[in-house]
Amino acid sequence: MAISNKFGWLVLTTGNKSELSVGYCTLYGDMAGGLAVLKDIPKTLVYKLANYINLKENKEIIPKSVILRPPSAELRENQKDQDTLPSYPILDKIISEYIEKDQSLEVIIKKGIKKETAEKIILMIDKNEYKRRQSPPGIKITAKALGKDRRMPITNKFYR
Repeated sequence: MAISNKFGWLVLTTGNKSELSVGYCTLYGDMAGGLAVLKDIPKTLVYKLANYINLKENKEIIPKSVILRPPSAELRENQKDQDTLPSYPILDKIISEYIEKDQSLEVIIKKGIKKETAEKIILMIDKNEYKRRQSPPGIKITAKALGKDRRMPITNKFYR
């Protein structure tokens, strides 16, 4: 941020919709910045975009090792996102149904998601609204982006 201020640059944050939805991000850490360019891009789409960029440029703009490495918050040794979260295809399906389509837990379960997994993720989404309120603005690409399109109460025991 000091360099940003010195040179008049804009700090971009790295969090994507999957991580921000469930609070898998750190206030004043990876959330710090002026624009969240991936804020409305689910993690599964981030990978598709990375592969597309490499294919389009016909070279590794984004190193294959970065794309193939298991996702990690890197807060402790050998940590993997999958230690806490379901696989990103499953997480992104829940996020799509719950956030973008306003579907209930019951509907999400009927679409093949385990009840315990859906309940856990929905609770994580609901409990982390306070973090999303403090995140920088992002670029809208889905039907319902976090922030302007979807704001939930952060007080009065809103959680289901």
